[in-house]
Amino acid sequence: MNLNYIIGVVGALAVCLFGMITTINLGGSPPVSVTPKNLLNFVDPASILITIGCTIFVVVASFPGKMLKEIPKHIKIILSTKRFDPITYIDQLVELAQIARKNGLLSLEEKANEQPDPFFKQAIMMIVDAYDPDKVRSILENDIECMSARHDDAAAMYDKASSVAPAFGMVGTLVGLINMLKGMNLEEGSTNIGSDMGTALITTLYGCILAHMFFGPIATQLRNRDEEEVLCKMIIVEGVMSIQAGENPKFLRERLLTYMEQMQRELASGESSEGGKKSRKKAKKSDQ
Repeated sequence: MNLNYIIGVVGALAVCLFGMITTINLGGSPPVSVTPKNLLNFVDPASILITIGCTIFVVVASFPGKMLKEIPKHIKIILSTKRFDPITYIDQLVELAQIARKNGLLSLEEKANEQPDPFFKQAIMMIVDAYDPDKVRSILENDIECMSARHDDAAAMYDKASSVAPAFGMVGTLVGLINMLKGMNLEEGSTNIGSDMGTALITTLYGCILAHMFFGPIATQLRNRDEEEVLCKMIIVEGVMSIQAGENPKFLRERLLTYMEQMQRELASGESSEGGKKSRKKAKKSDQ
């Protein structure tokens, strides 16, 4: 479960609700008063209908049904803790490089069939089949670009909702103001101006909450996951091309680590050196 996303959204909503029911009066007694019934002031069925209903239907009108069916999948992705780990891919590529140097590229076919990642499997099989290196790189990089474009289209759907929700919040405000002005009687006066104005402004509140607490974070999370996946696939492409060129596995590891931040490089280097020490200790014990 992605706790950062859940804590952020729930926390923002909780703080907003607490602010709605809290009154601060530093000179009074008590200085802070909490009135839960104030929440009823922010509930208006007509405002909910205009803001949420119109936002949903505009998104439906703007995107194909195939993409709309992917919404549950998008929510599952951002809530999942499953991440693309570059270190895992680097370790696998180094292992493949060692096998290829000992037994040749054809020996990688078995490893390719064991690979659950379809992109990784495709990349390995292309060098096993002795495709031209330039063509291999071109095909794989085009695959990455198309995948990233699809991911960007998915995030754009939530960007659209994020921009539409405040707009329809303003539409609801205008509707409320028009109704308020139509119902005013300049001669006799009106006692409903305050409540009518409050109702008119609630739609703007709903629009801002939808845009910045829900749709905006979803789009950002999807783009973050896309960046993680693109990075790992770029590492796969570079690693596979290096294996096809017959590069040294140690040099390959150092080369692939340049795709990562310095702290991650140091952590990966430390783990690999500890693994090497452990393997050398085991070898000494077996010799004894």
